[in-house]
Amino acid sequence: MQVTALRSLLFCCAVVSPVISAATIEESLKENEKLSQTAQSSQQRVERLDDASQAMLEEYSTILAKAKALEGYNEQVSELIAAQHQELESYKEQLDQLQETEAAVIPQMRRMVEVLAEFVTADVPFLPFERTDRLAALQELMPRADVSMAEKYRRILEAYQIESDYGYTLEAWRGELGEGEQQRSVEFLRVGRVMLYYQTPNGHESGYWNAQARNWQTLDNSVRRPLQKAIAIARQQKTADWLELPIKTLALEVQP
Repeated sequence: MQVTALRSLLFCCAVVSPVISAATIEESLKENEKLSQTAQSSQQRVERLDDASQAMLEEYSTILAKAKALEGYNEQVSELIAAQHQELESYKEQLDQLQETEAAVIPQMRRMVEVLAEFVTADVPFLPFERTDRLAALQELMPRADVSMAEKYRRILEAYQIESDYGYTLEAWRGELGEGEQQRSVEFLRVGRVMLYYQTPNGHESGYWNAQARNWQTLDNSVRRPLQKAIAIARQQKTADWLELPIKTLALEVQP
């Protein structure tokens, strides 16, 4: 009886053992597959993390490069601002000096305009409207704040130069002589600043400006043709030639 039971037990072990071994292997394979999948998933996560780390590193490098560039730019801007401050201080000093110069020069320029006006008033009375208008323009220019001191000075010198040039030129023009009912149209002739003549269009009357008496005086008929010739030369209607005209300056008139 005992022998039979032992045999039955051995038989069962022989039959069950292969079944257990196959199940264990299959289970092990599944476990290995899971482990492999887990490992693969972990590797993918590691790779993703590595890619993310690389991207972050590249971004950090880019930001660092930009920061360095910005730092250099800030240094340049700081130097530029410092230079501009120095330049501004220099401009302020120059402006202060300019204001001091203007304070000294402007009265002098005003005096130059006054002297020019006095000179024109005392001079031979030619081109009265043109010269008076030029003086009026200078007098209006002086108090203007929108015109630089250099421009004012240039205009004053220009007026002086024009007045100076009158002393070296021969000029003829038609204008009005006299006032009211005695006003008439005549031909004027200016010989530098020495003499100022007039002649009626028909040539019947000629005269000159008496600087001492400060009035117009007539000349005899002998100057009719010489004066007509001089007027034609001044108008460039004739070629330049010798002029035979009476010269009566202030110095000659006061001689005994």
